[in-house]
Amino acid sequence: MTDIRTDAAAVTTPDLIAAEGAHVARNYSPLPVVVSEGEGSWVTDVEGRRYLDLLSAYSALNFGHRHPALVAAATAQLGRLTLTSRAFHNDKLAAFAAALAELAGKDLVLPMNTGAEAVETGIKVARAWAYRVKGVPTDAANIIVAAGNFHGRTTTIVGFSDDPQARDGFGPFAPGFTLVPYGDAAAIEAAIDENTAAVLIEPIQGEAGVVIPPDGYLRAVRDACTAADVLLIADEIQSGLGRVGTTFACDREDVVPDLYLLGKALGGGIVPLSAVVGDAEVLGVIAPGEHGSTFGGNPLAAAVGLAVVELLATGEFQQRATALGAHLREQLDALVGSGVTAIRVAGLWAGVDIDPAVGTGREVAEKLLRRGVLVKDTHGQTIRMAPPLVIRGTEIDWAVEQLRAVLAR
Repeated sequence: MTDIRTDAAAVTTPDLIAAEGAHVARNYSPLPVVVSEGEGSWVTDVEGRRYLDLLSAYSALNFGHRHPALVAAATAQLGRLTLTSRAFHNDKLAAFAAALAELAGKDLVLPMNTGAEAVETGIKVARAWAYRVKGVPTDAANIIVAAGNFHGRTTTIVGFSDDPQARDGFGPFAPGFTLVPYGDAAAIEAAIDENTAAVLIEPIQGEAGVVIPPDGYLRAVRDACTAADVLLIADEIQSGLGRVGTTFACDREDVVPDLYLLGKALGGGIVPLSAVVGDAEVLGVIAPGEHGSTFGGNPLAAAVGLAVVELLATGEFQQRATALGAHLREQLDALVGSGVTAIRVAGLWAGVDIDPAVGTGREVAEKLLRRGVLVKDTHGQTIRMAPPLVIRGTEIDWAVEQLRAVLAR
């Protein structure tokens, strides 16, 4: 067995990348950096180089690396109790669920671990509601989804993706999903029939490149669902919890879905934690034994999740995302026509389309890495920015200056 020590002086970036490649299945193609420490908006690699993190683990680190309040909550809970399973009650779950339900204006919380688990749970809940409440015939329920979606990578979920890389070669797939164009509320309304259980959409599509639908889209979808007695399920796993300047992206149009799907930032960047949040008449259709998870609702995750909700309840992070997001937009706007073909910004979340004459998104991300800035490419020509909500305006300025320098070369 290869001896790979983890103290900073013992190994180099190539050593660790090679060791990882020898034993870790290649389901990712990471940028060539090996991170060993993080604090706030910054990370440090094994050789002591610092980088401004503009990805935030796809919004899982909305509050930055090792936020003191979240680390304190986790540390205190580690010294008491970490896991019981839902076979027993624990003394942290009730407070977490109550706080999250209040934040969302809903009755019930069904805790899970990952975003994909939250989506799978939402699908099961929607089907159960359709059969038990709406009266859809057994096994006939369908769910409307949007083109360009990214809801996870389980076989059910990739079955209704239109991304060939996620989908091809993994069938056969589960039936029961209808794909319509994203941003087209009329297409959703036309696709609804008597067996439609739900519409499942991202209020803003993250993996697609921070694609923002037209104004009024969410409201029109909400109205169509209400009129047809269909559930609206909002996948807020990336867009929610302060990222876009509001607690949820649906808040941008004063829309309240029937079910929120939450994850990523809910675990504070410390533990995996996801949840489905809804009212009792919808989420209450699930009975004991029909759904569960060994780690779902564990006391460690619940303690951290409660601390996350308490941070959001102050409104500070939503305000920071709004103000700093406007600053980020202004800075990025100046690059359009100079190596950038288009930008899309919602709060502290941006998709930046790179002019092919400059290079691919991956090439730009690699050049930014060498200048101390971490971003991630998607769909060829786009880079995504999702800075921690604790970032400073001067740090945004510096990061955009590095991007400007890369585009000019």
